[in-house]
Amino acid sequence: MTKEEKELLIKDIKVLINTTDEPLVEINPKFLEYFTDEELWGLKEDLLSKKKNFMQNNSDWLDEIYEKTKKDEI
Repeated sequence: MTKEEKELLIKDIKVLINTTDEPLVEINPKFLEYFTDEELWGLKEDLLSKKKNFMQNNSDWLDEIYEKTKKDEI
């Protein structure tokens, strides 16, 4: 992996870690030196999976709340 590719991968990870519109979370570069390229890819994939599951779980919950409001059950 080139240096540019690794920097892009790290930027993607920072975006996935960030949960607000605040500036991106900073990761200590020395900490990142301990990860192999494969581990960084795995981290990105894990974060993508968690984000997808989080959005799906919230969607289900919001649908449930919406249905209850239509019935005035809240």
